[in-house]
Amino acid sequence: MKTAVCILLGILFFATPGMAQQKDDKNCKDHPLFTRMPDSWIHSCTQKDFYAYAFKIAQGKTEQVEGHYWLIRYYPQATAVSKPSELQILRNFENAVRKLGGTVLFSEKNRETFKIVKDGKEFWVEVGAEFTGKYGLTIVERKAMEQDIVANAAVFSNDIRNTGHAAVYGILFETGKSALKPESDLAITEVAKLLKGDAGLKVYVVGHTDNAGVLESNMKLSQDRAAAVVQALVSKHGIAAARLRPFGAGPCAPVASNDSDEGKAKNRRVELVKQ
Repeated sequence: MKTAVCILLGILFFATPGMAQQKDDKNCKDHPLFTRMPDSWIHSCTQKDFYAYAFKIAQGKTEQVEGHYWLIRYYPQATAVSKPSELQILRNFENAVRKLGGTVLFSEKNRETFKIVKDGKEFWVEVGAEFTGKYGLTIVERKAMEQDIVANAAVFSNDIRNTGHAAVYGILFETGKSALKPESDLAITEVAKLLKGDAGLKVYVVGHTDNAGVLESNMKLSQDRAAAVVQALVSKHGIAAARLRPFGAGPCAPVASNDSDEGKAKNRRVELVKQ
């Protein structure tokens, strides 16, 4: 966002002689979506290229959002004659979010959750305010992780030789679909390299899911995803179809607990199993 949306309804202050203005942490700056409450300064901040945060969307219910993550904490200047109330801070952000076309997903006494979709980007925002005038901003721009590490053909070969199967985590699909994402090309190329390097090797291409949703749907989804990988190997890399057989295991062969997001991510995979 090039144009920051100003937070409304600022408060005035009169500087107290002899008191210096506190300065922002030198490593921090405002997020492009928002300016700050008047007479506040950035005490601390955190930014991660990829992180997950559970935003509260109802009493007892959260939604975990993954993507580019910001946490910015603001303190009021010691020189301020008065400090904004929790309600004043939250109302300012409500107005700013609505001007951006966003919506309020959840609100309580000192915290609110917002969602903003603008210019093809989806932002989730949590504002937490204190009676002291301090407040914090948690912002996640939803996006998929860029896969940096892809196992290679040598690793797959070693796993199959030692255990009879190899997990391939670099093969990614659209959410709830069997369509391969473009970033899957690297991993599929390595699978093709494995098969071309061992002309006698035949494999089951097995799709796996986590346990979210209905069993029957997951079984079909995993079968369709396995078939999509087979199709890519045949059509793009010239692997003989007779060497490949797709199979969908759904959530029936987990390698980790589905009670955590990390475990679910491990369970969503494609495996090569020697025939």
